Amino acid sequence: MATTVDGEHLEHPLVTGGFLENRRYQVELADTAAGDHTLVCLPTGLGKTAVSLLVTARRLHEVGGKSLLLAPTKPLVQQHAEFYREALTVPDDEIVVFTGEVRPDDRAALFEDATVIIATPQVVENDLVGNRIDLGRVTHCTFDECHRATGDYAYNYIADRYHADAADPLVTAMSASPGDDEEAILQVCENLGLSEVAVMTEDDADVAEYTHDTDVDWKRIDLPEVVIEIRDAINEVVADRLDQLRELGVTNKSSPDLSERDIQGMQAELRKLMNNDQSEGYQGMSLLAEIRKLRTAVTYVETQSVESLRRYFERLKEAARSSGASKADQRLVSEPKIREAMRKAERYDDLHPKFRRTRMLLAETLGIENGERVIVFTESRDTAETLVDFLSDHFTTRKFVGQSDTDGSEGMTQTEQQETLERFRNGEFEVLVSTSVAEEGLDVPEVDLVLFYEPVPTAIRAIQRKGRTGRQAKGRVVVLLANDTRDEAYFWKARNDQKRMKSELNELKSVAGELAAELDQTGLDDYEDEGDGTGAGDTAATASATETAANGTSADDGQAGLDAFAGEDMATGESDSAEAAESADDDDAGSDDAGQDVAENDGDDSVVAKAGGDADAVEIVADQRELDSTIARDLSTREGVETRLETLAVGDYVLSDRVAVERKTVSDFLDTLTGGDRSMFEQVGDAARNYARPVVVIEGGDLYGERNVHAKSINGALASLAVDFGASVLRTDDQDETADLLETIATREQDDGDREVSVHGEKQSKTVAEQQEYVVASVAEVGPVTARSLLEHFGSVESVMTATHDDLLDVDGIGEVTAERIRSVVGSEYEP
Repeated sequence: MATTVDGEHLEHPLVTGGFLENRRYQVELADTAAGDHTLVCLPTGLGKTAVSLLVTARRLHEVGGKSLLLAPTKPLVQQHAEFYREALTVPDDEIVVFTGEVRPDDRAALFEDATVIIATPQVVENDLVGNRIDLGRVTHCTFDECHRATGDYAYNYIADRYHADAADPLVTAMSASPGDDEEAILQVCENLGLSEVAVMTEDDADVAEYTHDTDVDWKRIDLPEVVIEIRDAINEVVADRLDQLRELGVTNKSSPDLSERDIQGMQAELRKLMNNDQSEGYQGMSLLAEIRKLRTAVTYVETQSVESLRRYFERLKEAARSSGASKADQRLVSEPKIREAMRKAERYDDLHPKFRRTRMLLAETLGIENGERVIVFTESRDTAETLVDFLSDHFTTRKFVGQSDTDGSEGMTQTEQQETLERFRNGEFEVLVSTSVAEEGLDVPEVDLVLFYEPVPTAIRAIQRKGRTGRQAKGRVVVLLANDTRDEAYFWKARNDQKRMKSELNELKSVAGELAAELDQTGLDDYEDEGDGTGAGDTAATASATETAANGTSADDGQAGLDAFAGEDMATGESDSAEAAESADDDDAGSDDAGQDVAENDGDDSVVAKAGGDADAVEIVADQRELDSTIARDLSTREGVETRLETLAVGDYVLSDRVAVERKTVSDFLDTLTGGDRSMFEQVGDAARNYARPVVVIEGGDLYGERNVHAKSINGALASLAVDFGASVLRTDDQDETADLLETIATREQDDGDREVSVHGEKQSKTVAEQQEYVVASVAEVGPVTARSLLEHFGSVESVMTATHDDLLDVDGIGEVTAERIRSVVGSEYEP
């Protein structure tokens, strides 16, 4: 073993002497992780990062290559980078940070020269899709907060690519709370290709001396009568909508107290009706969208504040007034009971009783008990900002929220986040009011109290929050619960899940030797023999990125915001991590940045990646803004397809010198008919001016039934696209089908048609030679290859244009037909 554990500190050729404390449990976990793809489970605050660093040091020393560490948020990435630069003897300039703030072309060069790369997963995903980086030489990849590896999160795609591309891969995945149950934990293992689980709990002797008890207390709060009246009025409307759904035969529920499972069951029944083209399905889906919005409103008034409800109502009214507003929004704001609830909320001039209880608890902790620091967690940014204003009259208080702006609220830049945490560590203020962005892994100082303004519904998030205290001394956690509200249900759910998770982890710990066989049975050996190396690479295992919502997480402010807390899809951006969706049927939901990278915008830099490698591969150029979908990511994993990312001025995908594709979901298409910043017709017009064969792909469900847009308007738009702009309009059911279609068209163009990809209409960044080729290539659709031949033969664009028919025939590749077309275009009279 290269790392020695004699004495008070660890010694290793690549670890700074006297820096890492000798903790036997960390060394044992590192030993296991160095031998195979391993899930490392360790309670918060006990040094998971040190374990990964020890594995990285060993791999770099014994195998060489590079190390990649992925963390879900920018503040966490910066924190890891500072730790690695202190702890490793690797030169600081070889330990680089990749976030969306680093230019893509700079990242490509930095990656090539770096020894350790610490990055947000979205950026690495983008760079892999764009062929900017190669994981072939990465010998250790760490997935921090690996419980996020569910659904379409970037971790799954990166793990898939890493196992496939690396010559000698080794994965270490880290979390204090990898899943709510054994199934969820095994799913994480499958998605990341893990073969081993190494678990340490507070009960282990080597760990116990470094842990401290954390008391959890919950304070019950009664709601004022007016708040109850507002809630009951909203619930009456929920009950009415349920009555209508019962008449449609999709539910037998009558109580407004629905679970998310109930909602999903109704949605499944409605999908069946829609698949049968029954109008009841579309009617019911609109009613279900109303119920989701109303349940969000109930959550606000019960658990947050009337002020938060008022803000939510205002956003609903704005949405209902906008062009192309959904029927659900329009019905809601005109519903008499909702209008009455709005009036009561507007007249209510008091705060939620949780505010006063929060102030009392802070006074007790910071005053009577002489505490120094408190963290208050809340799901809603609205509530966070109201709390900061309220508490600042008595305590020095600052907010800590994600980076995305929401309606009426500015996010915090990465620099502002770092400065706020540093000031908190230095004791410059007493109270940090945070949304979920501070839950995961951040090195916040030991605090005297962690206050949950509301309970969270998942064990993972409860454990993450509790881990902010009880590190160096006994800690305290208080959870505020409003009586007879969803607070109670979520609290007990998380509490039971935590007990079950602890039991599952202990069970997994006891049967760790049998886990590899169980993982093999679920398909983890799919990665075997994909790499070229030996050792860890030969025993690698993976599974497809199976969709799951077991952890209730989202790629946003830390983990999940009020939408996951309430079990809602909130359409108006009201929480710090709200997903824009009228219903779960919307595949194009947006999310708050929340301190992590979603997709960088490279401004005026048109070409941000160069395709390389396989000359026989079909090339597809994708606009980087399309990375919000899974299409480019899917295409990048296909054999014989090479993706390239650019900031395209025209089109969403370019498939040849003459084919550009504008992709529209059904919702996007309908939005462009009812208004927007830039209409679809302008976009397709741009494509038609720059490409001979523009294509419009309309993706998704029922074009005629999703929105209150007349069929004649839709048909008129389709006719205009085909007749006025010469665009081919194609339909696909989903993103997978769109990816298949793009590959088919690109193959026909490039393999069968012998055409090259040529990006037209981008912002001017071409050389003179490239511009000359573009001008000549556009004449009579001769294409880029023929354009180069003509320019090489004649020497200038002018000479090409003035060449005679016979002169053109002297050029290789120019026949009678092409020569006649060129002369016809150049020499014919202009007739508009």
